[in-house]
Amino acid sequence: GRGPAGRRASAGRMAECMRFRPAIDLHQGKVKQIVGGTLKEGEQPTENFVAAKPASYYAELYMKDGLKGGHVIKLGEGNDEAAIEALQAYPQGMQIGGGINPDNCMKFLDAGASHVIVSSYIFKDAKLDIPSLEKMRDTVQRHRLVLDLSCRKKDDTYFVVIDRWQTFTDTVVDEDTLQTLAQYCDEFLVHGVDREGLMAGMEDELISILGQFSPIPVTYAGGATTIADLDRVKVLGYGKVDLTIGSSLDIFGGSIPYDAVVSWQRKEEEMAQPPQAGGDTGGMGGFGGFGRTYS
Repeated sequence: GRGPAGRRASAGRMAECMRFRPAIDLHQGKVKQIVGGTLKEGEQPTENFVAAKPASYYAELYMKDGLKGGHVIKLGEGNDEAAIEALQAYPQGMQIGGGINPDNCMKFLDAGASHVIVSSYIFKDAKLDIPSLEKMRDTVQRHRLVLDLSCRKKDDTYFVVIDRWQTFTDTVVDEDTLQTLAQYCDEFLVHGVDREGLMAGMEDELISILGQFSPIPVTYAGGATTIADLDRVKVLGYGKVDLTIGSSLDIFGGSIPYDAVVSWQRKEEEMAQPPQAGGDTGGMGGFGGFGRTYS
């Protein structure tokens, strides 16, 4: 396949750097890791992990370790209180998704979310509804909107799925879709749903599609099993796709040491820093867009 299209310079951004993006998944008010395809209405999903600690504990951990741009996902009802506690614990450090629409989004932005993540609202009868998308963008402004293009494979094609990932839309994750939707939002979040929570390997083909064709920052989640998957995504996604690791992290009952992931991130940042002529850059300077430029 061909590499990503030409890159656009952007002011005030540091050198290129792939990112690990942390996550807090909430179900029934608790931090959990669940198997993505089992979230059905009225049924208890398959759980990999249920945390004893509150959502705010994880948000504070991510803030301490300078991991910005992660997401809090509300899986169903009964999660608003826990979500708001997490957002307040790490102001402007995390995005929020799950049932977000123009009527409820400001509550989460006011609580400290950097962005809102939207999926089902912009579809009507399983078809992309541009007026709904425009209303969502106009309510929060493009720079605070992330579109969730979580998808499943059918007939060798990745289709966006909505309604707890059970309903197939007719929207294909391809160059046309990514180019079109990028005009409305700041980033994409894409779960490879058939791999989500299974720790059974990633959707390599999907990661490559995202790296080649997304003109804006994009985060992939689903199926990462080892620390080496960070470097694997860096290659597959041409350095333009960020990775969320959930169930496989030791803080969620898995085998990948969270501390090792933080160390990996620090090394990436060091490699990306241009030589400074006196003085350091300080903290997370130039965070917006993570220093990468997109076509």
